Amino acid sequence: MKALVMHEPGDARVEVVPDPEMKSGQALLRVRRVGLCGSDLNSYRGRNPLVTYPRIPGHEIAATIVDLADSHPALAIGMDVTLSPYTSCGVCAACRNDRANACERNQTLGVQRDGALAEFISVPVEKLYVAELNLNELCLVEPLTVGAHAVARARITNRDTVAIFGCGGVGLGAVAASAFRGANTIAIDIDEAKLAIAREAGAAHTIHSQRQSLAPSLAELTDDRGPDVVIEAVGMAETFRAAVELVAFTGRVVYIGYAKEPVTYETKLFVQKELDIRGTRNALPEDFRQVIQMLEQHRFPVQSAISTVISLDAAPEIFHAWDTDPASFTKIMITLDEQMQDLRG
Repeated sequence: MKALVMHEPGDARVEVVPDPEMKSGQALLRVRRVGLCGSDLNSYRGRNPLVTYPRIPGHEIAATIVDLADSHPALAIGMDVTLSPYTSCGVCAACRNDRANACERNQTLGVQRDGALAEFISVPVEKLYVAELNLNELCLVEPLTVGAHAVARARITNRDTVAIFGCGGVGLGAVAASAFRGANTIAIDIDEAKLAIAREAGAAHTIHSQRQSLAPSLAELTDDRGPDVVIEAVGMAETFRAAVELVAFTGRVVYIGYAKEPVTYETKLFVQKELDIRGTRNALPEDFRQVIQMLEQHRFPVQSAISTVISLDAAPEIFHAWDTDPASFTKIMITLDEQMQDLRG
């Protein structure tokens, strides 16, 4: 079968690899769409410390079941599915606390093990999710769950005002999940096009932080109290600090992004404001179910969020273009369908 293989940073090629073997408890899937995320770009750039080479990337998946190793009451050949790309060991502290999303031995598809940018993959049936969604919607489920899990970690309700730093793919997932829960949602970014998509995703207010003063804008929108929740989906030291500085007293801060450098805080704010500060990682089954429900209700701007859909053969070129000018792309999808028709759904 054909697959995209990263042999080393900057070297991605489409080539023939062995077909997958289907084991007991697994389903054989024909991959239809694969979305690319920032971790795939970091793998291409050699900046993902979890990746070894050669590696087949890809973990945002829409696929069709072509075979089942065993009979299953809820699955059948021909069903379109998406899947959770994570593993869990079942014995670490996170797994024992029913938070397998944070398993310390997790191996994500396309990162620590070969992923889905191939014509076929074989996966455990318990990782599959069936939904009344088209292929592009199915392909968006997993990236949206990361933001949805951050919203769940923040315990957001319709009584909250929520500010979200960053309107990339993960940040948009948080915006949509926050709005889906009925919260007054504020999206913050430096890209007007991304802010426009955030408004389509449910943001009641947007702030262009290069054109507007952030603290006064948030004060005006929150009657000088500050947002009840701040979610950081950028990964910069200044936004890490701003989350703590701008959140309301007794507020909640949730970090999705990784800061690339040590962050210095005025720690008295942790105590004076009596803040809840949480990290968030990957997603749980309930996050997948919520995102599927949100997409089934057409509560996310699927068309606007996808910037490019290309063939597998064009994938090496799109990685090069993405590396050269990352700001030009929102969501890149790769189709593995033989017929390049109706690429947007």
